Amino acid sequence: MTDYVRRALVASATPPAQAAAAQLADLGDWVEPEEADVVIALGGDGFMLQTLHAMLERRKPAVPVFGMNLGTVGFLMNEWRHHGLEDRLSRAKPFKVTPLSMTATGIDGRTLTLPAINEVSLLRETRQTAKLEVTVNDRVVLAELACDGILVATPAGSTAYNLSAQGPILPLGSGMVALTPISPFRPRRWRGAILPDKARIGIRVLDPGKRPVSAVADQREIRDVAQVDICMDRARELTLLFDPEHALDDRITMEQFAA
Repeated sequence: MTDYVRRALVASATPPAQAAAAQLADLGDWVEPEEADVVIALGGDGFMLQTLHAMLERRKPAVPVFGMNLGTVGFLMNEWRHHGLEDRLSRAKPFKVTPLSMTATGIDGRTLTLPAINEVSLLRETRQTAKLEVTVNDRVVLAELACDGILVATPAGSTAYNLSAQGPILPLGSGMVALTPISPFRPRRWRGAILPDKARIGIRVLDPGKRPVSAVADQREIRDVAQVDICMDRARELTLLFDPEHALDDRITMEQFAA
């Protein structure tokens, strides 16, 4: 049993989340997220990602987050209930989530490093097919991939965009990342790879002037990139809390059997 004394409450701007926050407001003395032992997040998966990114920016990734779904999908959230929060927190099961680190270099030479909890994706910006060179640990594994794009997904993000692109579902704790093409044209039969999460992945844009490509780390986009380097950022591990009967690892496993 863990006693989370100082608690923060954050909610998305949607009417359901704001109404839920009003119901919880009188349950105790809430503190600001940077002062909290635990954060209660109300919203959907998009808001959960915003909350986690805000914690990374404040350099407070060790603070666990207990989310309750008041959005659409809620894969990263628990069921919304306004009662029993004290008991749920005491019984909650923690899961560690390691984000990716994306370093993108633009065609103008600028460089920006961003975290990604679900995935890093590269996408063509125009009607022109993207042409990409892919390296793993500095070894060229695909000299030219013609496609709409490519993505690298964590286990936590493998059931999101990655699954929609026909990528594999990765169990939590698998120590793997998914490298998944988006509408590959050539090599036509290449459907991606599963790599150790220690791997360093590099993606170089071929002919970026004629075939511009953008890079997206979860919800943040950088346009006109020339090179993107991706690796795990183990120094900024995050903790999500789940009801034992609705835990993230079991949810990811069962997603493999969804119709």
